[in-house]
Amino acid sequence: MSIFPQLRRLGLWVCLAASPLVNAETLEIKTQTGSLQVKTIAEGLQNVWSMAFLPDGRMLVTERPGRMRIVSPDGKVGAPLAGLPAIVAQGQGGLLDVVLAPDFATSKRVYFSYSEPGEGGNSTAVSYATLTDTKLENVTRVFSQQPKIDSSAHFGSRLVWAPDGTLFITLGDRYSEKDKAQTLDNHQGKVVRINADGTVPSDNPYVKTAGALPEIWSFGHRNVQGAAINPLTKKLWTGEHGPQGGDELNIDEAGKNYGWPVITYGENYGGGKIGEGTHKEGMEQPLYKWVPSIATAGFIFYTGDKFPQWKNNILLASLREQTLVRLTLDGDKVTGEERLLKKELGQRYRSVIQGPDGLVYLVTDESKGKILQISPK
Repeated sequence: MSIFPQLRRLGLWVCLAASPLVNAETLEIKTQTGSLQVKTIAEGLQNVWSMAFLPDGRMLVTERPGRMRIVSPDGKVGAPLAGLPAIVAQGQGGLLDVVLAPDFATSKRVYFSYSEPGEGGNSTAVSYATLTDTKLENVTRVFSQQPKIDSSAHFGSRLVWAPDGTLFITLGDRYSEKDKAQTLDNHQGKVVRINADGTVPSDNPYVKTAGALPEIWSFGHRNVQGAAINPLTKKLWTGEHGPQGGDELNIDEAGKNYGWPVITYGENYGGGKIGEGTHKEGMEQPLYKWVPSIATAGFIFYTGDKFPQWKNNILLASLREQTLVRLTLDGDKVTGEERLLKKELGQRYRSVIQGPDGLVYLVTDESKGKILQISPK
C-alpha cells in the first residue's frame, strides 16, 4: 500500500526522492522537477555551520569548533584564519553564522556570530572584521545577547541583511530560560534588529517602551536557526526549531509575539504538554509547521536561473531528517512540500546557500563535514 496518503498534510503534496543511482561522490536523484546531480566539492571540515561566497568565487566557511576558513572553488580547504575573538565551543555553541557586509567590495568587512564567554556564562554575540587571505583584522563587536546564561544550547544565530541595510539577528531562548522569551527585558527567544555599526534603529518597535530592550524586533521564539528576506515582499521570514514537534515557518514582523513557550505544536522531549495549547489571542500562528519535527535549520528563497521551476521557492536544510526541503508558495501561503536528498547521504544539513552561479550549495553539520553542490542533471 502506498505511504503517500499518510504523508499528506493539509492538502499538500509531499514527494520523497528516489534511491541514489551513482556513487557517494556524485549522487544522482530524481525529483518532481527532474534529475539532479549532487557533488561533493570540499570535505575535511568539522561541523560546518555557515558559508558565504566571496566575489572571486571562493567560499568563506565557519566550523562550529571555532574556525573560519577560505575554501577555493576547486575544493581546497585553507588554513584557519587568525584573529577570531574568544569563543565557547561546546554543545550547540561555537562559531556560527557568517555574512558579507553589503559594502564588502570596498570595506572587506564580514559579520559573524558566535557564542561569547563572559560573566554569568555565555551568549550569542555578533562582530565584524576586515577579511584578508590569512586573518581577520580590526574585530569589532556590535551585539551581545543579554543576560549571559550558563547553557550550551539554543543560540539561534542566523544573520540577515534587511533591504534598508539594518541587520537581523535571530536568538534562542537558551533552553533553560524559555519563559524569558515572553518578556522584553532580555534577549532570550528574540529576533533583534540593529544598524551595521551596532546602534539601534530609531523605528524599532520597542525603542520607546519602558523596560524593554530597544534592539528587540519580535519575541516569543524558541530557537530560530533559519531566516531570509522574501525577495518579492521584502519581509523577514524565519524558521523556528521546535522541541519534539512544532517546527515553524513564520513571517517575522515588528512587535509581534510568536507564542513560545505559551503556545506550541510541539511537546516536551519524551512527551508531555508545553504551555497552554496551540492558540492564544495576541499570539501568532505559524505560517507552516512540521509535526513531528524535522529540525529546521538554514533556508533561502531561490532566485537563480539554473532551476527555473524553483524560482522563489524556499529551500530549507533539515538536521534530524537529513533532507533538503523545497516549499512552493502562492503569495504568503505554502502550497507544497518536496523532500530532496531523503537520507541518501546520511548527513545533517545545517545551511543552504545559492551560489553566484545559480547552483545550490549545502553544508553538513558532521564531524567529517562537507560542502555539496546541487546542479541540474
